[in-house]
Amino acid sequence: MPVLDWIGKKQVINHDKEVPFRLLKRVESLSVGESENLIIKGDNLEALKAFMPTVTIQASTYTRGI
Repeated sequence: MPVLDWIGKKQVINHDKEVPFRLLKRVESLSVGESENLIIKGDNLEALKAFMPTVTIQASTYTRGI
């Protein structure tokens, strides 16, 4: 199986644990209606960490239904 490798990979393998969790905030002036769609401006890693609780809940709900 192919493996991705790059210079410095060992130093950043756990970098996600150093990035603090941030809460996403709704900006009413930029919102349109009551849609659940989001436009996120910022760092990808911070955005992904903010979604972790949502995705975990959805995944556990999905697997219980199987």
